[in-house]
Amino acid sequence: MLPNQRREKILELIREDGHAKVLDLSRIFKVTEVTIRQDLDQLEKDDYVVREHGGAYLKDIDLNVRNFSLQNQEKHHAEKMMIARKAVEFIEEGDMIILDSGSTTTEIAKLLVGYRNLTVITNALNIALILGAQAGINVIVTGGEFKAPTLSLTGQKAADFFHNLHVDKLFLATAGLALKSGLTYPGISDICVKRAMIESASMTYLVADSSKIGKNSFASLGALSLINYLITDSGIRNEDIEWLKSYEVGFILAE
Repeated sequence: MLPNQRREKILELIREDGHAKVLDLSRIFKVTEVTIRQDLDQLEKDDYVVREHGGAYLKDIDLNVRNFSLQNQEKHHAEKMMIARKAVEFIEEGDMIILDSGSTTTEIAKLLVGYRNLTVITNALNIALILGAQAGINVIVTGGEFKAPTLSLTGQKAADFFHNLHVDKLFLATAGLALKSGLTYPGISDICVKRAMIESASMTYLVADSSKIGKNSFASLGALSLINYLITDSGIRNEDIEWLKSYEVGFILAE
């Protein structure tokens, strides 16, 4: 892996978790600690992170948490809103659903305001605050470790929450989906949570804007066969539609 590629992956990890340690990054990328320190120094010069003893943390992360704002939430915002509007067409009163953490699922939550007789389980604290005051919606929040950039709860405790739980529908987020790598995410700690969500749901809808199709992130959840439907926007390429069909993934276009 070239230095610039490695730094992009390191930044992706820090944007997901909020911080990273030199020792951990050295093990993940199989390079020396000296090399990782040089990478972090460069990322600090580029104004992405702040160096600290033994690692680095994301710049302005404390401000984002205080404002309860997601990292990069404005990227492809129009597409995410379209996907959310399409997604709520599949949510009925009386449903028990899981909303994964993420910017697109946050848009779904905003559209559920006013729904009646709905149970929403989420690992996203911002989604819980959006829906928690709604009289007709029962909001249940998982436990787990807090991740500042995504305002979410993660790790094995979050995954354990879904043990023996059965819901009607899951609306799952992703960082990337590709032919060979399947569903991928920046954070390793999220994989067990998302797998537990999928196992709990009768139907899984992946909500992902077209910029994520063909993209690979750091950790793989598994093949596209884990999901029932993909809801995406009209920016998807024809060749991507064809390989999705070859995997027998239901395809729903938001326009």
